[in-house]
Amino acid sequence: MQIHTALYRWYDQNHRVLPWRDSDDPYAIWISEIILQQTRVAQGMDYFLRFIQRFPDVRTLAEANEDEVLRYWQGLGYYSRARNLHKAAKMIVEQGWLPFPQTFEQIRLLPGVGDYTAGAIASFAYNLPYPAMDGNVYRVVARLFDCDIPFDTTQGKKHFHQLIEQILDKSKARLFNSAVMEFGALYCTPSLYLSEDEVSRCTLCPLQVHCLGFQHHTAELLPVRKPRPQLRDRYLNYYIYVSRAHEGEEPQTLIQQRTGKDIWQHLYEFPLRETQDELLPPEKGVVYRDFMHVLSHQRLHARFFYLPVDTLPKIAGAMVVEWSRLDDYAFSRLTLNALSAIARD
Repeated sequence: MQIHTALYRWYDQNHRVLPWRDSDDPYAIWISEIILQQTRVAQGMDYFLRFIQRFPDVRTLAEANEDEVLRYWQGLGYYSRARNLHKAAKMIVEQGWLPFPQTFEQIRLLPGVGDYTAGAIASFAYNLPYPAMDGNVYRVVARLFDCDIPFDTTQGKKHFHQLIEQILDKSKARLFNSAVMEFGALYCTPSLYLSEDEVSRCTLCPLQVHCLGFQHHTAELLPVRKPRPQLRDRYLNYYIYVSRAHEGEEPQTLIQQRTGKDIWQHLYEFPLRETQDELLPPEKGVVYRDFMHVLSHQRLHARFFYLPVDTLPKIAGAMVVEWSRLDDYAFSRLTLNALSAIARD
């Protein structure tokens, strides 16, 4: 197909050098794909390298405890990804699939792995003829085929899978998937205009002759998403108790682990009181900092009260830790931001 020639030529001249790109190690590819599900490459690079260094293979990951896995994931968000990685590693060991599953069907059975991730691993590691459909690929396909069906619906995903099957280079699935993903990430981006002179990228696009979105002047309207749900507001009041250090002692504080089926499951936090409509007012003289943190379906309004005390209060479910040992526990990005602010004050 002529589209393959144009796409591969562009990829050869423009692709980024990434630590997982030239590897056919399915474990490293799996870790990178899970990280990049909800994380930009620039942000995910350091996390990938640190994670792989600590957990270099499936067995090492399976034998680790969940708290440590979450700590190495700390700051990436969407922590169910890390928990599923841990579960999947244990499953691979239990099923005897070491060093890693070798078929699409086995890979697809792993917790946290859908059709896209399974296709990416199968094609990048084993060159098996499966497409890898991430957000960048959906955008490229939507524009090539001038498809205005929302891609993030069950019907849309099925339709887009049928569309990409029409152009998938099955003999070079590894190369094709790498090229089309990179093309969406670097060239066929959400904004089609070059900032310096407002010239549309479409007028210079190497795939222009194959693109119905360009021919029909609809590319900038694509892809289409389903309507996003309205954000739910939550009000979180955190209490950072810090014991005043006596001679020969380190300051201590109280933290607790989130155990319910809610955001940040199994991560740690300071004692929390959630209120309904607004944050609690601070008492006179109490130091506090306010933050807002937006998740996919929730807008979190948080107030952190900083409370030096002579004796830590007794709070059910909370445990006493030395302030200097907080790095041993995994916290949400929201809490890490609060701790950074306190350190600067």
